[in-house]
Amino acid sequence: MPFLTRAGKRIGLLGGSFNPAHDGHRHISLRAIRTLDLDQVWWLVSPQNPLKPVSGMASLEQRMEEARTVASDSRIHVTDIERELGTRYTVDTIRALRRRYPDRRFVWLMGADNLVQLPRWRHWRMLFRIVPVAVFDRSTYSGKAVNGKAARRFAGARIDDCRAYRLAAMAPPAWVFLRGRRHAGSATAIRAHRAAEKAGGRD
Repeated sequence: MPFLTRAGKRIGLLGGSFNPAHDGHRHISLRAIRTLDLDQVWWLVSPQNPLKPVSGMASLEQRMEEARTVASDSRIHVTDIERELGTRYTVDTIRALRRRYPDRRFVWLMGADNLVQLPRWRHWRMLFRIVPVAVFDRSTYSGKAVNGKAARRFAGARIDDCRAYRLAAMAPPAWVFLRGRRHAGSATAIRAHRAAEKAGGRD
């Protein structure tokens, strides 16, 4: 993977199963680069998301290949580095990345749907304490997200979106909720469509 070597790079981290990757992931990534003044976004394709079932999960190789096709931008890098690091949980991955790349400034990127379920994540409070977080508006989840447990717990660390370009340089906890044009892309919908096409082909 072509990680940059120049010190001080500002990197957005977008983790997930990418089962499959879609234009919504790309939309968030490019918006993050613009709004947060990032140099790159790394797609951390998880070998196996601990909150998702193994059933229906495409192979890591297939998900990586599709993600590279969808990313289609030199500033978006697709990696399975969690397999190399041997990490399974986001908080452990971020700690390992900070040790390996101490000169980078990382920002964790997530959709509003993930902020809603964040309290189910391992050591989710620690996540906010070790990396700045950017949350992107997503359909019907946004109301629940900004009023949910995680948002309330770190309400004092939330910054106005007009200061989002400074987020990567801020000491955590610091997070921002970014409203704006939403993207309708959904991995769940894509999988359902593919399954329907496959079933139709057997008739």
